[in-house]
Amino acid sequence: MQPTHRSRRILRPVRIWFVYLSLCVALLLSYVPTGQVPGVPDWVALLLAFWCVRERQHVGMGAGFIFGVLVDIGYGAAMGQHALAYVLLAYAANAVSRRVLWFTPLQQSIQILPLLLGAQLVMVVVRMLAGAEFPGWGYFLSSVTGTLLWLPLHFVLLLPQYQPEERDNNRPI
Repeated sequence: MQPTHRSRRILRPVRIWFVYLSLCVALLLSYVPTGQVPGVPDWVALLLAFWCVRERQHVGMGAGFIFGVLVDIGYGAAMGQHALAYVLLAYAANAVSRRVLWFTPLQQSIQILPLLLGAQLVMVVVRMLAGAEFPGWGYFLSSVTGTLLWLPLHFVLLLPQYQPEERDNNRPI
């Protein structure tokens, strides 16, 4: 008997250019100045975690390092703060990807929350070691926002994979 929550649609393989295009869009979104607004998600961390879980053979610690350095450069942050956090996030997401994929997208989001919180904790620790002050507990609200965005992001990012190569009215999927 099949579980009722599973989709019966077959996903096509992801196009690598789409993965890295979405990460570049996340990088551009992270450069948008939001001031000190609490709860704005770390778009790069969120998409990096998503693609590390979904496509672990194509996205990993190397992508985390490169995008982390680019975020460090864009923010003018302590060099390596985001790079270290994103590398650890990519490692952790790759490590749990097989287990996470067994769950529904809502259950996946709950399991991604500790990964996003861990990445933020690493960034805070590195920042404080460099002499900055503690940013406050509101800083960690962006992990909760990222967790809430996991479900809609899941459907938006997988939408191109649901499209068939060519339309055939006689084919059921």
